[in-house]
Amino acid sequence: MYLTPSLSRFRESRGSCRRSGERRSEMANRLDVQRALANRLELVKAGLTRRDLIKMGLMTSAGVLIPKGGLTHAQTTSFGCFRGCDLGCSPQPAQVFVDPLPIPPQLPARTLSDPGLAPAPSICPNNAINPATGLPFEGRGQFNGALVPGSDCFQFFNQYPPQRYFVQRMRANTNFRITSDTRIPAQTIWGFNQGGSAASDVAVFPGPTIVTRYQQPWVVRRFNELPTQDQNGGFGVPEMSTHLHNFHSAPESDGGPCRWFFRGQYFDYYHAAQQAGFAFDFQPNGDVRESLSTLWYHDHRIEHTAENTYKGLVGFQFMFNQFDTGDEGTGFHLPSYPQFDIPLMLNDKLLDSTTGLICFDTFNFKGLIGDVQLVNGVIQPFLSVNKRRYRFRVLNAGPSRFYELFLTDPLSPGTVIPFWVIANDGNLLPTPLQVTSFRVGVAERYDIIIDFNQVKTLIGAHTTVRLENRLEQTDGQGPTCNIFPGGQGIYCLEFRIGSAVADGSVNPATHPQFYQLPSVITPRVTRNFVFDRSNGQWVINDRFAACTEMRFTVEQNTAENWNIINPRSDWQHPIHIHDEEHRILSRSNNGGHHSSLSGAVSSFSRGDCPFDGGGAGISTQFPGVPNVEVSRKDVTRLQQDETNLLFFRFRDFAGDYPMHCHNVVHEDHAMMLAFEVQPGVIDDNPNP
Repeated sequence: MYLTPSLSRFRESRGSCRRSGERRSEMANRLDVQRALANRLELVKAGLTRRDLIKMGLMTSAGVLIPKGGLTHAQTTSFGCFRGCDLGCSPQPAQVFVDPLPIPPQLPARTLSDPGLAPAPSICPNNAINPATGLPFEGRGQFNGALVPGSDCFQFFNQYPPQRYFVQRMRANTNFRITSDTRIPAQTIWGFNQGGSAASDVAVFPGPTIVTRYQQPWVVRRFNELPTQDQNGGFGVPEMSTHLHNFHSAPESDGGPCRWFFRGQYFDYYHAAQQAGFAFDFQPNGDVRESLSTLWYHDHRIEHTAENTYKGLVGFQFMFNQFDTGDEGTGFHLPSYPQFDIPLMLNDKLLDSTTGLICFDTFNFKGLIGDVQLVNGVIQPFLSVNKRRYRFRVLNAGPSRFYELFLTDPLSPGTVIPFWVIANDGNLLPTPLQVTSFRVGVAERYDIIIDFNQVKTLIGAHTTVRLENRLEQTDGQGPTCNIFPGGQGIYCLEFRIGSAVADGSVNPATHPQFYQLPSVITPRVTRNFVFDRSNGQWVINDRFAACTEMRFTVEQNTAENWNIINPRSDWQHPIHIHDEEHRILSRSNNGGHHSSLSGAVSSFSRGDCPFDGGGAGISTQFPGVPNVEVSRKDVTRLQQDETNLLFFRFRDFAGDYPMHCHNVVHEDHAMMLAFEVQPGVIDDNPNP
C-alpha cells in the first residue's frame, strides 16, 4: 500500500478533525470542497482496499466512511461539478460520430526462439529468484501474493503440448486518445501490447485480439511492465491476474483473482484447447457442442478488478474450429474474419470535470456508470460497412452499466429494424433467432448478424443507422424497467452503409443449424446462493470473499444444480461462474422475498424488470427463460427479486475456481466466493 506523505496524515490523531455536527451541510466554503476532493483522489490513487480503510480508521466495519478530511462529502456540491468524478460532470466532445471505429490488431504468434519466450515455458513454474527484483522470475505458483512451492504445475501439458505461442506486455500508454476532439486531453491507460520489448510497441485499448483454434494448444506469456503505484495516473494497482473469460481452463491458467503477480514478473498461461469433456466422456478432444467462440481476457486481481479493467486491461480472444472457421466459404458459413467479423467492446466512462481525464471513485460501492460512451476505446465512433451481412461480437466490458441495444434510423427512430442473434456468451445457439433488441449485462457477449442490404431497403434513401442503448439506468444498482422510445436513448455507434459487395455467408433467415445443446443430466446435489448486501458491502450467503477460504467442494465429473437468489427489489447482479458453461433451467420471481434457502422457489414470473427476449419470445420448455438464453452461458443476469436455477457439469480439471458478481464494483467489494473441484470428494452442503 503506497501512501504519500500527505496521505499519511490520515493515520494521525483525529483530534484535528471536525466533528460531523460542525460540518457545513453543503460545504459552502470552496476551499473545504477542494480539500475534501483532493483527499479523496489521493486515497483512490493509493489503491486502498476496504480492509486498508478500516485499518486506517477511515471506515467502520459496517462499510461507512468516517467523516475525516471531508471523505463523506458528496462528489458534487452546490458549486456543481468542482473537480468531481460523478455522473453528469464529464466534458463532452463537440461532435460525435467523427472518429472511425478502431479495430484491435491481431496478436502475432511467435516461435520458441523469440527472446520473449526465453526460458521456454515449462510444466512447473520458473520460481528461480530474479536478482534484479528479488522476486521469482515467474508469478505462477504464487497465491494471494505469496509463493507456494510446488504448486500450479500445468495439467495435461504433456498430453496436449503447446503448438502456438504468444507474448504480451502490460504497460502504460500516456498518450491514448478516446476522441479526436482536442478539448478532451490524451489519457493514461494501462493495456496490453503486441508482445515486443521495444518502447514503440505501445499498449492499446482494447488489447490485441488473440485468435486461436481448438486442438491447437497454446501458451501466452504476459509480462507485468506497469508503472509503480505512485505513477499510476490517478488509479490502478500494478498487480495483475489475467482471466480468459470463460474458457475451459485449469485453475493455474484461469487467471483467478488470487493468482496475481507483481511488476517485474511474467506469467505463463497454458491452454489445452480441447472442448469440455475431453478427459472423461468425450475423449480425447471433448464434446464439439461445448465449443466457444467469443471470449475476452481481462485483469481479475482481487479487490482491484474494477479499476484495472476500467483503466484498459481488457481484450478479445476468438476461438475457431472446423465449423466456426473464420471463413464464410467453409463450415457454418458465418461472415469471414476479419473483414466482416468485427468485435465491439462497449463501456462507459466518467471524465474529471476540470482535467477531462478518465477518473475512478474507489468509494462508490454501488457500481460505476459513466456519461461518456465508448466503443473499442473511442467515444461514439462510426463504421463504414457494405451492403452485405456482418458478424458483430458485442461485449459489455462494464464496469456496471446494462444495455438493451436496438438498431435505430436517426431520421425515422420509430422504424423497427430486425437483426439476428447467433450466439450468447460465445456459445452458438442451435439456430439463429431474429430479434429487434437484446439485453446485455456486464461481461455478457452476444454475436449478432446484421444484413445491411436489408437494412438499407428498410431505411430508404439515406445511409446511416445507429446502435442505440434504450435501457434506462441512473446508478450502479442496475437498470430501471424503462425502455426509451427510439432516438431517446444513448447512441453508441453509427453504421454508414456503402455499396453492395459479394456475400458468401449463410442467410440466417434460412434457419441454419449450429450445435445442438448437450443434455441436462440428473444433478448429484442442489446448492443455494443468496447474493445480498451486508454491512455496506456485498456478500454471498452472508459471507465476504476470501482467498483463504474454499466454501465447498464439487466432486469431479459430476453435475450440480445451483439456485442463485436475489432477495432485493433494487439491485441486479450479473453472476459469473468459472470452469464450465452453465444452462439456465428457470427464472422465477421470489414474490418480493426469499424466506428460506432450502425452500422451493415460487411460481414463475419475469421479475420486476422483465426482458421479453427482444422479440424472440420466452421458452416454453424452460420457465421464464428468454429463447436467446436457451443456450450455454457463463454469465447470468440475476434480476430483482429473482431466483435462477442453473445446471453445471464439472469435468476435466481439478482445483479452485471463483463465482462472483461481474458488476466489478460489487465483485471488488466482496461479492465472490471460491470453490474446489476434486475427484472422489463428497460435499453435500446445500448452503455453503
